[in-house]
Amino acid sequence: MGTAAAEHQAFESFYKDVRGRLLLQTWALTGDLSAAQKAVRDALVIAWHHWRKVRRLDPDTHDREDWVRPLAWSRAQRRHSVPHFHRDKDIPEDVRATLAALGKLTITQRKVLLLAHLSAVSLEQLAREVAITQPRAERELQAATAAFSAARGLPASSILTVFEPMGQVVAAQRWPRSTILTRAGSTRRRTHTVAGVAAAVAALVGSGFFVAHEADSHPGLRTLALHTRSEDDTTTPTGDTAYPLGSGDLLDSADVAADLGGRWTTTITADNKRGTGLSLPCQRARSADPRAEAALARSYTGPGRAVTAGQATEASASSTAAKAAYQRALQWYAGCQEPRVQLLYTRSVTGVGDEATVVGLRNWNAPERAVVVGVARTGALVTSVATTVPGRTKPALTRATKLLGAAVERTCTLPGHGACATKAPRATDVPALPVGKHPALLGETDLPPVTGVTKPWVGTAPAAAHTNLAATRCDQTSFDTAKVTGDLTRTFVIPTADHLDPAFGLTETIGRLGSPRAAAAFVATIRDKLGSCSKRELGSHVTRISTRAEGSREVSVWRVVVETSKTSDVTYLMAVARQGDGVAQLGFVPSKSVRMNAADFVWLADRAADRLAHL
Repeated sequence: MGTAAAEHQAFESFYKDVRGRLLLQTWALTGDLSAAQKAVRDALVIAWHHWRKVRRLDPDTHDREDWVRPLAWSRAQRRHSVPHFHRDKDIPEDVRATLAALGKLTITQRKVLLLAHLSAVSLEQLAREVAITQPRAERELQAATAAFSAARGLPASSILTVFEPMGQVVAAQRWPRSTILTRAGSTRRRTHTVAGVAAAVAALVGSGFFVAHEADSHPGLRTLALHTRSEDDTTTPTGDTAYPLGSGDLLDSADVAADLGGRWTTTITADNKRGTGLSLPCQRARSADPRAEAALARSYTGPGRAVTAGQATEASASSTAAKAAYQRALQWYAGCQEPRVQLLYTRSVTGVGDEATVVGLRNWNAPERAVVVGVARTGALVTSVATTVPGRTKPALTRATKLLGAAVERTCTLPGHGACATKAPRATDVPALPVGKHPALLGETDLPPVTGVTKPWVGTAPAAAHTNLAATRCDQTSFDTAKVTGDLTRTFVIPTADHLDPAFGLTETIGRLGSPRAAAAFVATIRDKLGSCSKRELGSHVTRISTRAEGSREVSVWRVVVETSKTSDVTYLMAVARQGDGVAQLGFVPSKSVRMNAADFVWLADRAADRLAHL
């Protein structure tokens, strides 16, 4: 291959690698997709003009991209003429929401946020590129992250995920052939005058700049994340060690389609060991093992772009470290800390790796969606796979379990792997996993929504049960006695909701009675008091909603109506749950029309009984 041909090939590889990232960045910077496209094209033309200098930059780092990015950004800002961010009606609503949130930031905050999350620069280089001091860059980044996270209603660890829909739009854009850019760049190089610049622009338009690129050079969103790789790239991630985890060890779109059905595409593939990385729902860090030898993540888009999936795989230094990472990952999902996300069920899976668990979640934030997350460990490797379906449709658990098995199979040629996956993995219902410092108590992730309120539940810090706010006037049960040990109480409220009565909330009180027999007697006393309440307490009416008993477990739920005057009353929901020698009492006080569905409260009482196993 001649020198000229080699130069053109090197530029073409660089062009295909960076164009998607640069377009995403410049669009996010200005909110104007058209201006961003033209700016990226101009910047790459200039890159070819100066290719003799640019080519000497290290191709294995991001030096070449760092050279061309300021050109694209500055030209995008100059071309952008629409105030307050361009609102294109043809782009998806979630993209408009992201652009609106970016538009609320100052230009400096926007730049540092995009450099931090959509490039691979260090903080020192970030500060230099924005032309501010490093301490100020840190302050601006903190402010930008907080403001943007609040505007989009998501944790800071999930910021990169909101750019995925923008990436899908970017991936659908038309790009010219690289030869058109090099032709324009050569013209610019020859003239190197203002007139020459104008001639180069004319050459671009006249040469069919807006024609579609070849099908095999389509830039997917996989090129838009930090340290990204395509599905076909099996190179080793850059890191402190050389563990051979490559993109070929992740599920590809065909794998996802085979198990979940429909047409799927790969969106982002990112190196989670370095840079910002990708986050699955509820994920709290880039990798569950902070000392992972390698970590990769990938996201997928399904039919209609409304169904999505994601995978994260990491390699630990040993099986012992991987076991700890597996448990930490399960804590993320089983104890999800994202607001208004409810844990619905937990399934233990056999036939997938050395150990595997699937959890089902419901995200009640608009638009509502169901999420299934599976976590599996095979030897020193941990893999997580998440599937998200809009609305209240439940994702097919069998399919999600098979997809987790397929993900484990992908890693079964890697060093340190353990058991692989069978063709027919089995999922079995198990109680909710212990999470938090007080796993025997309910948490925010257990609570169902209430009518007419879209704000999240917030729990108080658990405290000794000197007062039992879960008790009713009918039973007046106390857990603050010598017979009860380990007593704790906690109240949940919705502090950001307007016009709720001060008494509104849910309270749980728990304790141990020393033996199952003593606990059963304690619960029987409460039931007897509720049964006779209407006779003892005038103006009180008690209705038993549900009673179930099996072995050492029993759950009873009542509706208690207390007349506060001749024309008004208050309705309470109260439950008592026992598991072995542990007892939990729940009380819910509504506020006018803000109520909890009785079936949801019964379900919650069952969850409280599950949690007592961890007392």
